[in-house]
Amino acid sequence: MPPSPSIAVDLCGIPLRSPIMTAAGTAGTLDEMKEIIDPIHLGAIVTKSITRAERGGNPFPRITWTRAGMLNAIGLANPGIDRWENEIAPRMASVGAPVICSVAGGSPEDYAMLAGTMDRAGAIAIELNVSCPNVRSGTELGADPDSIRAVVTQTKNAVENAKLFVKLSPVTVGTPHSIVDLAQAAIEAGADSITLCNTVPAMGIDIKTRKPVLANITGGLSGPAIHPIVVRLVHMVYSTLGDRVPIIAAGGVTRWQDAAEFILAGATAVQIGAGLFADPRSPIKMNKGLDNWVRSQGYSNIRELVGQVVTD
Repeated sequence: MPPSPSIAVDLCGIPLRSPIMTAAGTAGTLDEMKEIIDPIHLGAIVTKSITRAERGGNPFPRITWTRAGMLNAIGLANPGIDRWENEIAPRMASVGAPVICSVAGGSPEDYAMLAGTMDRAGAIAIELNVSCPNVRSGTELGADPDSIRAVVTQTKNAVENAKLFVKLSPVTVGTPHSIVDLAQAAIEAGADSITLCNTVPAMGIDIKTRKPVLANITGGLSGPAIHPIVVRLVHMVYSTLGDRVPIIAAGGVTRWQDAAEFILAGATAVQIGAGLFADPRSPIKMNKGLDNWVRSQGYSNIRELVGQVVTD
């Protein structure tokens, strides 16, 4: 049974049955989760980040659980754009949910080439991953407003139809820029939506062996531990920039209440990452919970609750 119409949203012109979607890298390259959860329960599926060349990723071990989330250093393992175009793109239309294609690169030219290829293959939206903490040079492009402008501008010029989303890092400490600066740069360059946020750079140590738990030494932290951090960031961006573009929130969503917090902070849609590893069918429960919440608040659609946190 599809989600209730009360939680349907419009994401910059893309109709979603639910605000709940998968996060990049957590549901495979396209439809690998369909045997576990029917895509009809998802607002959209975000693919694994695709790069120019095929990547095997970082050495193992590259994923582990913490007390309040998950550490991963996958390293953007993916089949590369050529295989994506030939083997994966032809299946997008038959998935059963809107597909948002994620891309990652090391230069504006990389993003433009990748997005242009996906646009011509029929992608309706492309998420520019400029903030992966698990690869060398993974966050530099997303840490500086000028670099973000360059990436979005060149990519925009290479794309005719697909919407462009920009996925930012939650970490701006040590830089002269705030998350609002970065989001504003992306919007000014033509981004259609902002995704807040990627994982938080982190590390774990095995106290018996005294070695890092990840072969890459450091990785990205996701899960409940980062949820309150991202709630604040979503609120900051929405409070400053309003509804100039919709916000997609990602970080520690394991219950419908987490998604509701993001909606109140200013998000139009919500991505689930680590929560899918714990319970791949959790979107079904979240849809029901959000439907009941909307009705209990006296509204007919969840869109009316976007940004409605009471702060006075």
